[in-house]
Amino acid sequence: MGRANMKKSFWKTDWFTALLIALVFLFGARSDLIQSLERKAYDWGVLASSRAPSDKIAVIAIDDQSIANLGRWPWPRAIQGKMLDILAEGHAKVVGNTAFFFEPQVDAGLDYINKIGAILENSSLKHSSPAEWAQLDALMQDAIRHLDNDQQLAASMLKANNVLLGMFFELGEPQGKPDNPLPDYILKENLTNVQGGEDSALPIPSLGVQVPIPVLGTKALAVGHLNVTPDVDGAVRTEPLVIGYFDQYYPSLSLLLAAKSLNLEPKDIKVTLGQGVKVGNLSIATDSALRMHTFFYGDRDGKPAFPVDSFYDVLSGKIPAEKYRDKIVLIGATAAGVGASQVTPISAGMAPVLTLAHSVSSILKQDFFVTPSWAFAAESAVFLMVSLYLILLVPRLSAGLAAAITGGLFVLLLAAHFILMTTQGMWLQLMLPAALLLVGHLLLTTKRFLMTEKGKIKSDADSAESNRMLGLAFQGQGQLDMAFDKFRKVPLDDSLMDVLYNLGLDFERKRQFNKAESVFRYMADHNPKFRDLEARTAQSRAMAETIILGGSSGRSNDSTMKLDQVGLAKPMLGRYEIEKELGKGAMGVVYLGKDPKISRVVAIKTMALAQEFEADELEDVKARFFREAETAGRLNHPNIVTMYDAGEEHDLAYIAMEFLKGKDLVAYTKQPNLLPLPKVLSIVARVADALGYAHGLNVVHRDIKPANIMYDPESDTVKVTDFGIARITDSSKTKTGMVLGTPSYMSPEQLSGAKIEGHSDLFSLGVSLYQLACGKLPFAGDSMAQLMFRIANEPHADILSVNPDLPPCVVAIINKALAKKIEDRYESGGAMAEAIRQCAASL
Repeated sequence: MGRANMKKSFWKTDWFTALLIALVFLFGARSDLIQSLERKAYDWGVLASSRAPSDKIAVIAIDDQSIANLGRWPWPRAIQGKMLDILAEGHAKVVGNTAFFFEPQVDAGLDYINKIGAILENSSLKHSSPAEWAQLDALMQDAIRHLDNDQQLAASMLKANNVLLGMFFELGEPQGKPDNPLPDYILKENLTNVQGGEDSALPIPSLGVQVPIPVLGTKALAVGHLNVTPDVDGAVRTEPLVIGYFDQYYPSLSLLLAAKSLNLEPKDIKVTLGQGVKVGNLSIATDSALRMHTFFYGDRDGKPAFPVDSFYDVLSGKIPAEKYRDKIVLIGATAAGVGASQVTPISAGMAPVLTLAHSVSSILKQDFFVTPSWAFAAESAVFLMVSLYLILLVPRLSAGLAAAITGGLFVLLLAAHFILMTTQGMWLQLMLPAALLLVGHLLLTTKRFLMTEKGKIKSDADSAESNRMLGLAFQGQGQLDMAFDKFRKVPLDDSLMDVLYNLGLDFERKRQFNKAESVFRYMADHNPKFRDLEARTAQSRAMAETIILGGSSGRSNDSTMKLDQVGLAKPMLGRYEIEKELGKGAMGVVYLGKDPKISRVVAIKTMALAQEFEADELEDVKARFFREAETAGRLNHPNIVTMYDAGEEHDLAYIAMEFLKGKDLVAYTKQPNLLPLPKVLSIVARVADALGYAHGLNVVHRDIKPANIMYDPESDTVKVTDFGIARITDSSKTKTGMVLGTPSYMSPEQLSGAKIEGHSDLFSLGVSLYQLACGKLPFAGDSMAQLMFRIANEPHADILSVNPDLPPCVVAIINKALAKKIEDRYESGGAMAEAIRQCAASL
């Protein structure tokens, strides 16, 4: 498992990715894409370079103007001969003609003249009239001279003796020997001063050649090749100075033009295989195939690098021939559709004669670009440095720092390229490492971003699922605010809409209608048509504006729940669903509730503490409430109502307790609804037992009265309720005392503020027994103060005056329970219960 993880992480590392990128670039170094990029950078370097061209070069262009005046190209070669005559008169140094003269130019009329001549030759006129025949023959020869353009051009070339013509090699590796030997006027151009070992690189080989026709070739000063070798992108950047023809080496026309302008012969041209060419004192560095990296001169001050004159203007005398004295004159086509234009670093369509001009100037001015012998080592070192940077450093650097360093290195490589070209005429191919640097950094950054994004997506998904689960957990625990906070961190979709809808209902159940509205509004942003969302939102808004939590009127006996609102979910108190209202007590409303988790039916007594107590004592009251509730919750007796839970929501305290089917004894405290005396004694005895049990645990009820004793006639069940509740308000100086009603059941010590113990509950039970037995209270008064005075100081009314039929033992029990002094009452609830049962048994 560990090895698998290591292998997996190995393939995903940045350094391994960088290594793969470097290898891809290394193996693609000779690809057309990379080489084209190198050439494009080379062109930028050429354009950025600035050097002065040779002022010895002039161009005579066969342009559109000349063709318009002299007729469609090709013209009769006699016209070219006339141009040579003009240049000879102007004392041009050498003339290079870029037109190919591979075939004779025969005038259509010359054929007829020759046929006429043959007839005259065989006629009797030659013998019968020699004088007349001689006159005709002279006319015939003159016509031939005028119609034989090749002869006229040859005569002009011979007279000028400074004209160089072009030939064209068929490039390719020869497999045997040539078909025929080259003519002497070509062989004399063979370069014999060649140096280099057997392992030296050779110039570009050829297997065939097209040469000027003999009548012209023999009259030419020299013949050089006009081959070009386009780069991978089709552009012309180099000049092959020498081409191999089997075991011979022939110079280019540009090389011969430079040599002849310096009065040098082919034997004066020294060739060092694989390195370069030397013409007199001019050393021309080349690549291994003896190709010169031509310098292309830009326009200067809006004028072309070389003066270009129209052929017709020179021929017609508009431009004087003297302009070309001692010049290297290049004649060639620049007109559209005549010849094929060439793509060069400075032009997308340059005429070949202009390319030749740049080449000749590069040779004479030695302005060519050089690739030094150490270039490959330097380029390899830079490539290795960039590769190591991507492999070792970039994965360890921060994104910002890596971007800054990469940008700096990229600018440095470009600057080195341009500075070397523009100032040193030196070309190093640095675009491969530059492209590796840029592409490698971008790919690594993209990979890092994608991995981070993938991790973020996974993290977001995990986070969303975690928040969803936490939200559901908080919702299950009733912590709805925290649940909503978690759900808002989960992307909202249809499945979450169901969850949020239930959360809104839970807020409704807890009477938090403003929060329910917030949930429904949040859902509406995703799908306002979800279920009855619009109606729910409006209803929650209306309820939030009209319902006051903890009571609607400020009176504690008002209902705190809205159970009859159409469309509202069942309200909740804590975890309990409220089913219906059971009744109103002194401190609040009692509801029938249900614990949905275990389906237990409970009675829930509510107390609006915030309405019963002032703010400065509210916290203390709450603390006492929960302490007493905890104490009462520990009571476990068959005659004490079981308390399950206590809680608080929005200052509405509640106690969830055992639900009893019966009702309190208040209904049995007045005639004619009094219970039979044995039943009364049985009920009171069980209540005394319950009080004795509670007092044994140091729990005092403090509010024993018929309203707090539940009785079910069907099952004969007796339960004491509200243990510990009275203590919350016992010493309160608030309005609670008024709410509780008359203190008819209070003991004298309660009224005097003395310490309350279990005997106080027995006094209250005695009052309850008195009332249940006769239908009257033992103490009465015209005012609250009079009533309290009589309870504390005067004996109770004799019960026999109300019900003379009561047995003496019942009277004795009542009198003992209602004794003013604690020591005169029963010592415990158990003792009182025993006395009651003995009395009941004696009846």
